[in-house]
Amino acid sequence: MSPSPNLPGDPARELLSGREYNGADRIEGPLVYVRKTHPVGYRELVECRDREGQLRLGMVLDTSDDAVVVQIFEGASGLTLPDTRIRFMGEPLSLGVCQGMLGRVFDGLGRPRDQGSAPRAEERLDVNGRPINPTAREYPRDFIQTGISIIDGMTTLIRGQKLPIFSGNGLPHNDLAAQIARQAKIRGGDSSFAVVFAAMGVKHDVARFFISSFEESGVLDNVALFLSLADDPSIERTITPRTALTLAEHLAFNKGMHVLVIMTDMTNYCESLREISTLRGEIPSRKGYPGYLYSDLAELYERSGMLKGTPGSITQLPILTMPNDDISHPIPDLTGYITEGQIVFERDMNGRGIYPPVAGLPSLSRLMKDGIGEGMTRKDHPHLSNQLFAAYSYVKDVRNLASVIGEEELTPLDHQYMEFGEFFEREFISQDFKTDRTIEETLDLGWKSLSKLPPEELHRVTEDEIQEYLP
Repeated sequence: MSPSPNLPGDPARELLSGREYNGADRIEGPLVYVRKTHPVGYRELVECRDREGQLRLGMVLDTSDDAVVVQIFEGASGLTLPDTRIRFMGEPLSLGVCQGMLGRVFDGLGRPRDQGSAPRAEERLDVNGRPINPTAREYPRDFIQTGISIIDGMTTLIRGQKLPIFSGNGLPHNDLAAQIARQAKIRGGDSSFAVVFAAMGVKHDVARFFISSFEESGVLDNVALFLSLADDPSIERTITPRTALTLAEHLAFNKGMHVLVIMTDMTNYCESLREISTLRGEIPSRKGYPGYLYSDLAELYERSGMLKGTPGSITQLPILTMPNDDISHPIPDLTGYITEGQIVFERDMNGRGIYPPVAGLPSLSRLMKDGIGEGMTRKDHPHLSNQLFAAYSYVKDVRNLASVIGEEELTPLDHQYMEFGEFFEREFISQDFKTDRTIEETLDLGWKSLSKLPPEELHRVTEDEIQEYLP
């Protein structure tokens, strides 16, 4: 039997690998169109050289019998139709990975950006990831203590979870991400996290903030940074999270490490997808984004989790800035469908000087119920969080009523709820950027907040819990 034409080791495939073509048919933005090529694969690696011989990397974006569309990561500026040389490599874009990449800074394609030499790779991995059998996944259950009360107490992060931060321009989402990266630990086990940080389209001062924060806290040697900054070609942003996640998979599943992946800003990533889609003339979907935005985001988010028989894990914290603070915008909307909850920032709380300005009611963690309680955090945690949610929800109603009829018309019970809401926001939610609270301190603060209410209003906690924990 003759070998399949697409299998590695096939002589015909090896003959076609590395075949080069002179001249391009069309160049539009970062896209180069080449006609009458041999059969090439989707997402195949491409080397492109201009008339000066300068090398640029690209990837096959679309292929057909008539033409091949190649996206050039560094942009197509300076390329001309007759002098452009395209070489198809016969393999996908790969990244050489090793544990020595921790403590280093790379560009969006995984090339050193810190003036150091390229690390010696232990193996090369496809940046598009490896398919994982869903039955091989381990269900996430281990509580991660972030030291931030509003997260630990009411939006609990679980090892292997993907929990995005929905924020807005000018809000301190980067501060919160840096604090989580610095303080995150697993109680009763290996508390160390390796951090893989992917920046897409962020400004230089944001990148410098993260580097400085990691340096000051002494964790920079345990962090790998992939930076595709605002002045870099926008097309490079589409590959940056894939290179970062490739290293994270190596550290987690080959080295058995716990890896925290922070990706910011996913909105810039989606804008690059929309740019490519527009150049290709695709029929737009909601707000001009491509119809495959959901599947593309899922391809990234689903590269987190744990595998059976492997001690390592990947926990994701994607950050996205909601355009006009609109949570129904396609990017946060689709992200919410894929991930297991969200942390939502509120601009009004930020204006009142509350850090972190996490809105308690729209924020949730869908895996929280499986990682809290006796033997994991504390036995009163599930009932306490439910009671805090219920009481804070009533506070919002009372505030809305007071804005209409005035505070002087409220009942004495309503005034007690107002006092609870003020204490809850100023003492429980708000904390300093460098404050690291244990889960016991967080839960005790929750009970202290509930002490502002009459005991007969506490319907979601048991009498025994009230007797034991209520101050």
